[in-house]
Amino acid sequence: MTATRSSISAFIVCCNEEQKIRRCLESLSWCDEIIVVDSGSTDTTLQICSELGATVYHQPWLGYIEQKRYALSLCSSTWILNLDADEVVSDTLREELVDILARDAVGAIREDGFLLNRVVFFLNRWWRRGGWYPEYRLRLCRRDKTTWGGNEPHEKAIVSGATARCKGELQHFSFSDLQDFIARSNTLSSNSIPTLLAKGTRFSGAHLLLRPLARFIKFYLIKRGFREGYAGLIIALLEASAVLAKYAKLWEQTRLSNPDEKNS
Repeated sequence: MTATRSSISAFIVCCNEEQKIRRCLESLSWCDEIIVVDSGSTDTTLQICSELGATVYHQPWLGYIEQKRYALSLCSSTWILNLDADEVVSDTLREELVDILARDAVGAIREDGFLLNRVVFFLNRWWRRGGWYPEYRLRLCRRDKTTWGGNEPHEKAIVSGATARCKGELQHFSFSDLQDFIARSNTLSSNSIPTLLAKGTRFSGAHLLLRPLARFIKFYLIKRGFREGYAGLIIALLEASAVLAKYAKLWEQTRLSNPDEKNS
């Protein structure tokens, strides 16, 4: 604990993030401790982390959930703040978080976790409409009240206690261009298949038809993606395509594991 606020450890898991991690780490310079768990970077990521004072640990990839569990175990402060390498704490959010820590130091904070609202910057604009906003993620937590869980690849913090929402935004520089967006969507849809199979999810033609349509309607109509012109239309269509790909891959895996269904 500092003289005026409770202590905080920030942690990041990463690999080959030289294009984004500097901005992320600079936005965490106010934290008492910055932990980086790297799974094998071959670019200048580690050099940047050392330059900016982060403590780097090397850990071969364990999976989305286990990697963050390991990183959490390395933190020593009262509070933990988890960021991805492509995320940045905005100035407004930083002030809000520092205020929470200051009030916690005098016993004025009853919550054990705070959800941060992410806003995506992509195609030269902030996406406060079009499907990705608001998006609250539990990222600021009391260390002794926090575990990590979820379903691969969608890990999440789990807090045993009360939570609240912060007003400041967590900036998300998630994709460099449309090619990057498509590649990441393809990876995520593939990574989701083992979880779907483990949960006993069966392929359904209705899923294949209706869930991509529902995704498009959400992004383009309900979340007003049409207000973003062609960019909004493109993102809505690509999001729908990502959902289609996920269920198409589930269908493929179902056929491979059940030869009797090869003609279905």
